Amino acid sequence: MRAGELVPLGRTPLRVSRLGLGLASLGGLFSPVPAARAAAVLDRAWDVGIRLYDTAPVYGYGRSETRTGAALAARPRDAFVLCTKVGRLIEPGGPDTQPIWADPPPGVGPRLDYSYAGVLRSVEESLVRLGLDRIDVLHVHDPDQDFTAAVGEAYRALAGLREAGAVGAVSIGVNHAPVAVDFLRRADDPGPDCVLLAGRYNLLDQSGLDELLPLCAERGIAVMAAGVYQSGLLADPRPGAPHGYTTVPAELAGRVAAWREMCRRYDVPLLAAAVRFPLGHPAVASVVVGARSPEEVAQSVAYFDHPVPEEFWHAVKAAGLLPEHVPTP
Repeated sequence: MRAGELVPLGRTPLRVSRLGLGLASLGGLFSPVPAARAAAVLDRAWDVGIRLYDTAPVYGYGRSETRTGAALAARPRDAFVLCTKVGRLIEPGGPDTQPIWADPPPGVGPRLDYSYAGVLRSVEESLVRLGLDRIDVLHVHDPDQDFTAAVGEAYRALAGLREAGAVGAVSIGVNHAPVAVDFLRRADDPGPDCVLLAGRYNLLDQSGLDELLPLCAERGIAVMAAGVYQSGLLADPRPGAPHGYTTVPAELAGRVAAWREMCRRYDVPLLAAAVRFPLGHPAVASVVVGARSPEEVAQSVAYFDHPVPEEFWHAVKAAGLLPEHVPTP
């Protein structure tokens, strides 16, 4: 299994690389990323074989989509899979701003809108920002923000685009596994093709395994696992680092330290274990990671391609770092 290996995206006709690139950072997540560096990130990702790219209108209030489209415009369109999201429109005075975006474009902001008309407008505006002829995967972004409209009108709009052949796959992008389970069970047939699950199936949090991953495996729904570095906590556990914790809870810090010690014993980089772990489950087609520089892209590919021995996984289960029933690569 290599980072650039192409595999089917569940029951869809799309094929994605085992390692995908999440593009929130290129919209200025936590700190600005200059335009030239953003282009270099995407160029390096292409050069190392990444063919799955995931962006969203809210990432830098349109900035990530614009940069993504500009970098991919010269690439063969059938050689990559592009994902973006619906549920937030970017417009003058949009009220649902988020403090996590550094230096966003002035005067505009997101507004939640999961209505049928709002979703179709969102897709059209994303296509303009991207400057590309189509979007391959459309996620309903954070459906818990307005679940009734998301599972009803938003899904119906995307299902219509899929039926018309305008989009290759319909998906949901969630931070909480139970929300995804509820959505999959309530959406009209045939339901979403994919789930982008952030932060709920990794070395520190396997809550996605409770119901969601078995349900996806049963229905042939592909999972893209994001947040495998736990928002950077595994990479840099210091309090105040850009992982969302001003103070890292003692129990969590202890588990990170235990993982680091086990990795030291087996000469396995912690982030190599982190990026490969989700692919032990058959429902997971791809792992999506972010990057702020070309060097970070190359590092993630090197981690992915680093061999992790079977004995390592046996040892972490014996040490209680993973439950015995959790599948491993």
